[in-house]
Amino acid sequence: MTPAVHTTPTGVRIDIRVIPRSPRTTIDGVRDGRLLVRVSAPPVDDSANDAVVEVLARLLDVPKRSIRIVSGPTARNKTVEVAGMTGAAVLARLPV
Repeated sequence: MTPAVHTTPTGVRIDIRVIPRSPRTTIDGVRDGRLLVRVSAPPVDDSANDAVVEVLARLLDVPKRSIRIVSGPTARNKTVEVAGMTGAAVLARLPV
């Protein structure tokens, strides 16, 4: 199963599910059409959101400034936007 990746005029949007306070920070497959991102950071003071941006930037090999959370900043289900990438390029770099 592949995560929901939507093309936008400036890049792509990816639907993700965040699991904070995990033993390790990793991408853990797809659940209900959302990319499952586990982060060790707690969901306090944007720590988990910062960790999500960091892990996605490293995985997709883009600067952190290219990734922003466009919906769900305080929820576990989020949508992130990655500027300057195509859907095919994102899917090729995801370990799912």
